Amino acid sequence: GRALLVLLLSATVSLLGGLIFGYELGIISGALLQLQIDFHLNCFKQEVLVSALLIGALLASLVGGILIDRHGRRRAILVSNLVLLVGSLILTLTRSLIGLVIGRMTVGFAISVSSMACCIYVSEMVAAHQRGLLVSLYEAGITVGILLSYALNYVFADVDEGWRYMFGLAIAPTAMQFLSILFLPVNPVKLSSWDSDCQKGLIQLQDAEDKAAAKQEPYKEKHYSFLDLFRTRDNMRRRTLVGLGLVLFQQFTGQPNVLGYASKIFHSVGFQSNSSAILASVGLGAIKVVATLIAMAFADKAGRRVLLMAGCVVMAISVTTIGLTSRVAPLAMARDCKAAADPNASHSLTQHALMPISSQLAVSPIPPALGGGKSQAGPGFAATRSLTKVFASTQSREIVPSSSLTQKRGLVGQAKEETMGSPGPPLGGAPWAKHMVLNWITLLSMMAFVSAFSIGFGPMTWLVLSEIYPAGIRGRAFAFCNSFNWAANLLISLSFLDLIDAIGFSWMFLLYGLVGVMAVIFIYLFVPETKGQSLEEIDQQFSRKR
Repeated sequence: GRALLVLLLSATVSLLGGLIFGYELGIISGALLQLQIDFHLNCFKQEVLVSALLIGALLASLVGGILIDRHGRRRAILVSNLVLLVGSLILTLTRSLIGLVIGRMTVGFAISVSSMACCIYVSEMVAAHQRGLLVSLYEAGITVGILLSYALNYVFADVDEGWRYMFGLAIAPTAMQFLSILFLPVNPVKLSSWDSDCQKGLIQLQDAEDKAAAKQEPYKEKHYSFLDLFRTRDNMRRRTLVGLGLVLFQQFTGQPNVLGYASKIFHSVGFQSNSSAILASVGLGAIKVVATLIAMAFADKAGRRVLLMAGCVVMAISVTTIGLTSRVAPLAMARDCKAAADPNASHSLTQHALMPISSQLAVSPIPPALGGGKSQAGPGFAATRSLTKVFASTQSREIVPSSSLTQKRGLVGQAKEETMGSPGPPLGGAPWAKHMVLNWITLLSMMAFVSAFSIGFGPMTWLVLSEIYPAGIRGRAFAFCNSFNWAANLLISLSFLDLIDAIGFSWMFLLYGLVGVMAVIFIYLFVPETKGQSLEEIDQQFSRKR
């Protein structure tokens, strides 16, 4: 009975941790539409507000590892819950931009610490044959959280000061997670009492051989310094290579940016109405949820390596296909905020006007940019690109000389009227109408890409990271890799449009395809299979083998 209770509570903690993470990433898109009016935010201030969360998360990944290793995983999650409650209260009650920025940084710090601690805690808490399922549950939580944030963005779009409700509602799942973890044991695996824990049924070793091995070779917890991550002791350098390789390939295969073009691709296949952005967001979000559930089901059966490699192969084929089709049928490109902020640059917002600018850029209460959500990503999650692209849609309201767009109430309704009132050119007038088949191929490729990411890199990266390091340094090692994840995310987001200017959209996607092929080779050569093994067996296997 106790083992079952631990299992259910671990699952709850994992799911709620992911849900909060996804919700906080996604909610800003709808909140920004109101905040820019309530606080008269120009483009730069919006960028500061969105990147505040990322800066908080990056800070947490630098110091969070020490907190997790020194004070334990459970305490780290409890502290992150309290910090998140404080951040949410600041956001809900604030009357100034500085309050908003401080609130978002606080929330960013909390969700980053929580994301690392949750994955490690749950991986240590459960039996080897359930670990893949329960750690992947975190990623499923993220995708559900992003979908939930879209729904609430829509619900509160017409409410006066609706952003206060949007930010405040994060308090509910945070409180639930706080209460759930109070009932879980402090140290899941007291490594010195490893054997007694097995007998209690907390950690069910798979078979008699495992039990015999555990008794013969008592597992001693070793102490590591941070610099040991780069030394040959216990093969730590190779483990660091595996961890960094996974988080960097997860970002450099282009996931954050592919999603940024979701609504453009939906437009190109003929979804011309303002609901297309919602369709792109919710449709891709739903695909992500389904794909993540598939990954959860197979993580412990097929194994981590298989899912990572299969996902990478499909991603590489998908982006290559998008790159090739966009050579024949080019997609309209939204310019980023900096270009848009230049008063002379309004003509360059799109290379091919799909609709009159006013209706094109006012299509949705949910910025199309958030496509399928990011994050994809697991706790690193490539939300940045998507979030930074929000600015392209919000900034447009400063350029578009239409006063109706900037009225506070009924923002969504007016955007709808605007679109209905000024329908774009008939589809035949669009530069890609004659490439309808190619456009559908592009759309299907994009869906395949999102699914493949959610089966492979999305959940598996964080699962492998929570398994391959020894307990004594697991928190710091995870945090070290996580900081590279956030930093790479930021770098890609900021350089994407400049790169497209330099080499062109289709070449950019072909480049992502090449990186995908390199990722497959990397996983094949360096990433070990860890399914069905206890964390101690994985550690001993790494220590012995070069």
